[in-house]
Parts: sequence; structure tokens; C-alpha cells
Amino acid sequence: MKIKNVIWYRQFIEKLQAKHHVEIEEAEQALENRRRARRVKRGHVRGEDVYLALSQAEAGRYLAVFIIYKKTHEAIVISARDMEDAERDEYEES
Repeated sequence: MKIKNVIWYRQFIEKLQAKHHVEIEEAEQALENRRRARRVKRGHVRGEDVYLALSQAEAGRYLAVFIIYKKTHEAIVISARDMEDAERDEYEES
């Protein structure tokens, strides 16, 4: 999966910061550093599904970043939060 551009919408930025205390820079770093991403849900638009990327930000924070991957190779970040224990195990095994 190649991401050419990350698209941000205000509603998702506010959720990241208020609910999950994740900054835009951390989420973008995690996307850049990801080893892989897996599809977790079929999207509303054909070919634009929801993916989960498990990765680390540069400061070492382990994040789960949810994106809609578009046909144009752009990603819309819809959520990002600290990894759960099972996700951390999955990340360490990959």
C-alpha cells in the first residue's frame, strides 16, 4: 500500500486530540513507519476500504491508525489511538 497524501478532516482531528490525545504528527509518523496495514472493513465506496495500520511514532508511542485508503493512493485518517495489548502482540510478531 503506497500512500501519496494524507487527508485530514476537522471532525477526525478533533476526535484524535480530544478523545485519544493523539497529535496529527504522531499519526502521520506512524503511517510512514508502518510495516503493513490490514483491511478491517469494506468501505461505502467500492475499492475504498477501511484499513488498520499498527506502528510507532518517532517518539516510540505505539499507535493503531485507522484510514480509508482511496483509489488515488490517498489516505483519510479517521481515527488513531494507543494500541491495545493484542494489537501490540500482533505488531511485535510482524
